[in-house]
Amino acid sequence: MSKDPVWPTLPRSGPRPDKRAREAARRSAAHTTPPPQTPDSDESTSARSAPYAAVQRREELRVFGLNASLAAFAARPQDLRKAWLSEARIPLLRELMAWCVKHRLGYRVVADEDLAKLTGSQHHEGVCLQMRRPPELALEEFLASLPANEAACLLWLDGVGNPHNFGAVLRSAAHFGIAAVLLPHDSELALSGAACRVAEGGAEAVPLVRLEAQEQAVEALQRAGFSLAATLPRGGDSLFEAELPPRTVFVLGAEREGMQQSLIERCRQRLSIPGSGRVESLNISSAVAVLLAAFSSRNPSRHR
Repeated sequence: MSKDPVWPTLPRSGPRPDKRAREAARRSAAHTTPPPQTPDSDESTSARSAPYAAVQRREELRVFGLNASLAAFAARPQDLRKAWLSEARIPLLRELMAWCVKHRLGYRVVADEDLAKLTGSQHHEGVCLQMRRPPELALEEFLASLPANEAACLLWLDGVGNPHNFGAVLRSAAHFGIAAVLLPHDSELALSGAACRVAEGGAEAVPLVRLEAQEQAVEALQRAGFSLAATLPRGGDSLFEAELPPRTVFVLGAEREGMQQSLIERCRQRLSIPGSGRVESLNISSAVAVLLAAFSSRNPSRHR
């Protein structure tokens, strides 16, 4: 179960703590771990040169989970490189298998234990796709693509690192038609197989934007008419009573470390979700859903 609540317990000042650096190093190491040996001998890194394997890990992604895989194939079939599926999934994946045959792409019917090794998860739901990783957008490129003066809501994830929480955020963002999720330039957070599975297809519907340095990113968003709202566990204006401009960026931080103080100070609003006080805060996926529902209720005519 995911553990990163959305609200920081305290604003953070100064440099990021060592704990976050260690967590980033751990995630980086996980991204660069060679895939496990499987019955597909051509998937073993021993059969490739080391440089090629490293490039493939950066540029490709193993998507698993039925809804995530179906959404990825529907959105970008040209990015499919290989597929593994259980025998039980053949009836639902015949179109995908036909695509593989037509375009001379490999697919294998394998046992569940092999899918578990390929995905590193017992929650593969009988399918795994090797896909090209969708590109992240630059902020200026993304802002230029938005119609002028159109209402839009963005999420800025400052310090959120759990892939399951990330997937849940993408699912909520897709449900409410959020324009994009913004990721800090120095964040290790990126799409992963686990995030895609939890997103249940939402990862294909929400663009990811990689930010510049904080100051430049804030200025670019403000020039484009966006108002930044920092989300805090307490002391902020009530979400249910505060004004939410048609162009709003909700800025969210992780538990304990929270948001950088410099970023909080650059936000025009500081918002909190009122509650009973019996728990400290909502989990990030629950809090994001509340935030986006509130924004949607006040901007019903907005479009992606």
